[in-house]
Amino acid sequence: MSALGLGIIGCGVISEIYLKNARLFPQLKLIAVADLNEAAARAKAEAHGLEALTPEALLARDDIDIVLNLTVPAAHLAVGLAALEAGKHVYSEKPLAVSLEDGKRLAEAAATRGLRIGCAPDTFLGASHQTSRAVVDAGRIGQPIAGTAVMMVAGHERWHPNPDFYYAGPGAGPLYDMGPYYITAMVNLLGPVRAVSGMASRLRASRTIASGPRAGESIPVDAQTHVAGVMEFDSGALIQIAMSFDVRAHGHSPLELYGTKASIKIPDPNRFDGQVMLSGADGWAAVLSNHEFGGDNHRALGLADMADAILTGRPHRASGDLALHVLDVIASLLQAAESGRTVTLTSTCARPEPMCAGALAHLTPETA
Repeated sequence: MSALGLGIIGCGVISEIYLKNARLFPQLKLIAVADLNEAAARAKAEAHGLEALTPEALLARDDIDIVLNLTVPAAHLAVGLAALEAGKHVYSEKPLAVSLEDGKRLAEAAATRGLRIGCAPDTFLGASHQTSRAVVDAGRIGQPIAGTAVMMVAGHERWHPNPDFYYAGPGAGPLYDMGPYYITAMVNLLGPVRAVSGMASRLRASRTIASGPRAGESIPVDAQTHVAGVMEFDSGALIQIAMSFDVRAHGHSPLELYGTKASIKIPDPNRFDGQVMLSGADGWAAVLSNHEFGGDNHRALGLADMADAILTGRPHRASGDLALHVLDVIASLLQAAESGRTVTLTSTCARPEPMCAGALAHLTPETA
């Protein structure tokens, strides 16, 4: 099988799992890494047997077909546009951009040049979420009526040594940070969102870093740190969403979906594994899964699927259209919270094609 050359821009914490997993897929050939911090790029290159380049040099390479953009969210637009202008396909960490306008610019640039853009999260392609998709598609819960999407923690300053970007600047806050996982998972199950309503709060003006060399340092908070809302899907289902950096503890499941026949509990959309539970006459029962990619972390699966789609001429699943729609949901929830009005979305997308068991045998990591 042919392979597409892959270059990575951004050598932060998230790059390690991509560097580990991307080289396992035969559709991808890792070539080089780059970062504005040259020392960080050299360290990753030496650890993984790759070349360390400047971002400009990486974009100039003829043997790189796809750029994996792992920069901070505020840089996604600039790096993505530069890669597209260099004739490269782009796959980005979430979110696609820090504003809907920026996301549209990326989508338009890709379309103009006949290039692909893809975007995390790809966790919805894992076993637990594909099992949930199969349950819904088979009609086992009946017509989906309502549900919940809940991610509430006390804040990333507890563990991240440099948490500034979670709280200040474009794309900050829990909805931009974790919302893509939960919204993408629900779009995978239900299709596109029609309208949203919401409220938001920011009750603390600063946070204190708890770990690393900056422990004890206070950082400013500019973002809304608790967002609650309702997503109305085209199907009519109403999904309550709560994303927070203000909650010490709670007892909610990450995702639940309630239908006319049954309800389903869906595992953490930040992971590929987990047990799907379906309600019945005798209470909750586990749903067996025979889908691939049920381990704890298969990040790069969406990237590999995009490479395979480029090579075979089919649509990819973690697509730019999907990511742009999710970004629209995020921006619209914050707009609804600010205005006190229901906001109708301006975008839509198709449900990604399911990954049926065995359908992606050719995508299985070579070492699996």
